[in-house]
Amino acid sequence: MIYQLDPDYPGFPNPEEAEPDGLVAIGGDLEPLRLVNAYASGIFPWYGEGEPLLWWSLDPRMVLFPDEFRYSKSLRRVVRSGKFEVRLDTRFEEVMRSCAQVDRTAQGQDSTWITEAMVEAYVRLHELGFAHSFETYCADELVGGLYGVSLGPFFFGESMFHTVTDASKVAMARLVEFCREHHFRLIDAQQQTAHLAFLGARPIPRSQYLDLLSAITPENTLRGNWSHL
Repeated sequence: MIYQLDPDYPGFPNPEEAEPDGLVAIGGDLEPLRLVNAYASGIFPWYGEGEPLLWWSLDPRMVLFPDEFRYSKSLRRVVRSGKFEVRLDTRFEEVMRSCAQVDRTAQGQDSTWITEAMVEAYVRLHELGFAHSFETYCADELVGGLYGVSLGPFFFGESMFHTVTDASKVAMARLVEFCREHHFRLIDAQQQTAHLAFLGARPIPRSQYLDLLSAITPENTLRGNWSHL
């Protein structure tokens, strides 16, 4: 039986009790406290327009350890060329809306999962200093980027986009660099894809992932706007 969330209590059931496909719970809301509790518990929301709120904890979980990032020679050349500039937290909502427009049907995903309610919820998280964007510019035009949530020494990646070749990879390279600079232990990539595997991400058991999350504390969360970092 799928766990029905209590609208008056922002907690979650044990993610180890998830369904085989990773579904943990249904219902609830997208208020900041519930979202923060979800990520701290190894759970994330993912649902389509017109569907009830669905909460997931996948097993295995795709993760990228910053020191395992596959920095190819071609990507290094692109970064060093100066073609792109990466900024942080200057156009969060625009990055998220651009991610919502990406066609992911070839990957077996519904391209509409970033709903208007999701945009509004994560913009609130951004304003509270928990959600962040890495934005790639070419000739001062936004051409790629990614966004996610930060808690403790972890960055929970949500989505990325590009309108120019390599723009999202450059944003990812900057994210990895940022994580190394600020001693982040892990970038959560959620689901397995060939693209993420190419960049060095790998699946780990959910039990191992949940053990790693025990390092999250309010004291070690780099909260705020990252544009000045």
